[in-house]
Amino acid sequence: MKPRFISDIHLSEDTPHLTNAFKVFLNKSKETCTHLFILGDLFEIWIGDDDDNSFNQDIKKALLDFTTDGPKTFLMHGNRDFLIGDAFANEVGISILSDPYTLDINGMKTVLSHGDFLCTDDTDYIEFRNKVRSKEWQKDFLSKSIDERNEIANSLRADSKEATSEKPLEITDINNDTLKNFINMNKSDLFIHGHTHRPKIHDTQIINRVVLGDWNEYGWYLTIDEKDYNLEKFKI
Repeated sequence: MKPRFISDIHLSEDTPHLTNAFKVFLNKSKETCTHLFILGDLFEIWIGDDDDNSFNQDIKKALLDFTTDGPKTFLMHGNRDFLIGDAFANEVGISILSDPYTLDINGMKTVLSHGDFLCTDDTDYIEFRNKVRSKEWQKDFLSKSIDERNEIANSLRADSKEATSEKPLEITDINNDTLKNFINMNKSDLFIHGHTHRPKIHDTQIINRVVLGDWNEYGWYLTIDEKDYNLEKFKI
């Protein structure tokens, strides 16, 4: 098994350079990895599988080209694209993973997560997360027109960016005590997550933790070959 892991690409119509980098990454990865795991926030915004605009169609085509006779591909919801559903997954040939998700990679018990639920110091965000992840909120949101959903999503994104800019950096990172409790509950050899945009390999006596990077000036991905793993970046 030679998997690759990415997260926080934040694709949108406003960032064509990220779209191009993502397509190049898929083309290069098709022949070099056996599995691709997308650990949340593939999109900057996802308002529902029925939003079939030209941008979404373009990304779906790129994914379908990749998965057709290519690596097995898995997607985990992030805080930006948690409304991705089975219709999208079936159309592009991917499987949606629960968060967290545990699997064996070359003999290593590995836990995958987007990671946002571990940022418990950011109480406002956790409260918001609990609200929008509820079935009631999602049912009500998806019942609205695409124009209404876009308006709401853009407003929420603007509010989020403003709120984040006013918060100390440590609040938006993973809480250490929450992380320790999570690790104790999910005993594993390796923990991989995204969300915080702080790419780093943390090797400790308790667990090895890899934080994936967000795509902006650089694209980030994790490779695993046998039992060696490397966090790599490339210029966008």
